[in-house]
Amino acid sequence: MITSRRFYRLLILLAGLAAGCSSQRGQRLEDLPTPASFESLATAQFLTQNAPPPAYQGPVAYPEVDAGLTALPGWRYIVHLEFDGVFARTPRPASATASAEVWYRQIGSARRVVVQTAGELLGPEDNAFEAVRLGPDAFLVRQDMCLADSPDAATAADLRAGTLVGGVRRATPTGKRAVINGEEAWQYTFAAADLHLPSIRPAEGGMFTLTGGELWVAPAHDAVVRFYVNLDVTDSIIFDRQLPVSGQVILRYDLYDIGVTPNIAIPFGC
Repeated sequence: MITSRRFYRLLILLAGLAAGCSSQRGQRLEDLPTPASFESLATAQFLTQNAPPPAYQGPVAYPEVDAGLTALPGWRYIVHLEFDGVFARTPRPASATASAEVWYRQIGSARRVVVQTAGELLGPEDNAFEAVRLGPDAFLVRQDMCLADSPDAATAADLRAGTLVGGVRRATPTGKRAVINGEEAWQYTFAAADLHLPSIRPAEGGMFTLTGGELWVAPAHDAVVRFYVNLDVTDSIIFDRQLPVSGQVILRYDLYDIGVTPNIAIPFGC
């Protein structure tokens, strides 16, 4: 299983590479799918307020929001982490954004991952890469190179939202029901102490405060279809970087197309 530390090291390594001039798919930001508007993601069709199905009427736990999704035939999700603030106890600005779109097809154990990164914490330039897994084979496209069946390719292709944004250890139902991303879902609430955030940890004397958050679960699939969190962080470590930062963090996760099997193939040029 991919570990958070190993992934962060790969993310920082890839983000530190200068963007190339390749014409291969996935090499330029303009080649990548347009990220969804997070304002539009917040829209939902709200239904009558009532209790969720019996098995979901008590507290639920999804410490990794995408855990268990491999039991479904196919899906797609978008995950996003954004930080804006300063290096702790200095006026020096600091920022980081990491966004990934992931497709999965159960047949053939196929995954496609497209990542975009930006910000001082992840390197001096905006960067992007694409990774694909087809059963035991993994491919990583960056700059004008395709790496096949290397440790970096495998790590990138196995990127999971649970590694990037985590989830919640305990959440309780609010009674609100809505259609979220095409699925009937119920809303759950949680406290800061319930969060599992593998990419964020307080340094000595640091802390974070939950300023907003919601979890939506689709019982028909036992899946989280939406996980949104806003945090204020003080003296905290993000992406395992050495210097602590203070500022605001936004986490977004949305699951789409449950049951749809995407077409996933070897990246062009590999």
